[in-house]
Amino acid sequence: MANILVVDDEPRMTSLLCGHLEDSGHQVTTTTSPAEALRLIDRHSFDIVITDLSMPEISGMAVLDKALEKEGTEVIMMTAYGTVETAVAAMKKGAADYLVKPFALEEMELTVSKLISNQRLKSLSGFYRQTAAAAARDDFIGSAPAFRMVQEMIARVAVTDSTVLISGRSGTGKEIAARMIHELSPRRDHPFIAINCAALTETLLESELFGHEKGAFTGAVSRKRGRFELADKGTLFLDEIGEMSASMQSKLLRVIEEHKLVRVGGVDLIDVDVRVVAATNRNLKEEVAAGTFREDLYFRISVFPIEMPTLAERKEDLLEIAAHFLKGCPHPNLSPEVSSLLLAYDWPGNIRELKNVLERAVILAHGEPLTLEDFSLEVDDAPLLARQPSDEAPDRGLEATERTMILEALEKTGGNKTEAAGLLKISRRRLYSRMKVHGIKP
Repeated sequence: MANILVVDDEPRMTSLLCGHLEDSGHQVTTTTSPAEALRLIDRHSFDIVITDLSMPEISGMAVLDKALEKEGTEVIMMTAYGTVETAVAAMKKGAADYLVKPFALEEMELTVSKLISNQRLKSLSGFYRQTAAAAARDDFIGSAPAFRMVQEMIARVAVTDSTVLISGRSGTGKEIAARMIHELSPRRDHPFIAINCAALTETLLESELFGHEKGAFTGAVSRKRGRFELADKGTLFLDEIGEMSASMQSKLLRVIEEHKLVRVGGVDLIDVDVRVVAATNRNLKEEVAAGTFREDLYFRISVFPIEMPTLAERKEDLLEIAAHFLKGCPHPNLSPEVSSLLLAYDWPGNIRELKNVLERAVILAHGEPLTLEDFSLEVDDAPLLARQPSDEAPDRGLEATERTMILEALEKTGGNKTEAAGLLKISRRRLYSRMKVHGIKP
């Protein structure tokens, strides 16, 4: 429980406290010499120091001062009735609590328990702050309120062993969130194993999750350990768990609850110590209501639910994420026109779509700065061109307006494509591409 030092010049008091605290499971060191107490504090780390206030030669205040030099050490003062004012002064100096003699041993035990609980809360609070900062690494970036909430929830649940259900649309980063939970957890030094439940048939999924014995089925030429065994003492990520059949749901529930499994074709129970994190793009509450997902399994995996926001719900993070994907490219900076295009688009495929679109654009740009013509995104169901529609055609469709603008620019420049592209604020290559679309001859 706690490592405690008891200091009192009365041997009977140190003996009583030592016996009672050791019976409560604590490791206790005692001394009747304040000088020895100072040496012990200097050489060892104690969670709690319990010291009498009035002692010959060296007072309890000196013991308090020495103990407070050690980070994380709490001090409980023991004092006679007549020196309560001094005990209050000790509290102002940094003592955690004081007890007036004579006191019941149970009162001391209660005070010690309270301090231990407070120490644990402080430790967790510090860990939350550290892990929240770590969760903002390059592979999990963003500062939008919806995303900051996700980061905070991940930091809080990571230190526990609770099962987590991450829900959200495809491409929102559910697997990255699962990896962050693992990396910030006490299981970080053990395996993170992922499996897509939608990618396998029921028979293959059972074998992949639980393993199989040699000869269990045709093709089982040797024993195989499943993902649960491979993830022992680590984390198992079950992606698209909503696609799992009713039969597999039942088998999965038993393993999660009992921490034991039987390989396909086997009879022996195998112990597994695995933290389960699941993900789905379905509404499992609706699936439960429809009878397609087991209610007991839903409650078992959703002890701590996390909802990933869509990219449209965190648009303020979009350009930062885009800059991350463009690191290492010849021209990583986005022009205002391209930035406006990316921000105007709805991104139904979320972050995954953004990454793919940028990758394609970089390939098309062939080492040149990215321009609008390198993107094939649609905004309001029409291609977006860096444009300023003329007052002469306010009611025309965007395509018609674009064609008119190109023709007007060519007419103003006497057919000079480079100058026309400059007027339109697009590249020459983009101009040729749009002229071809509109049937305008070079």
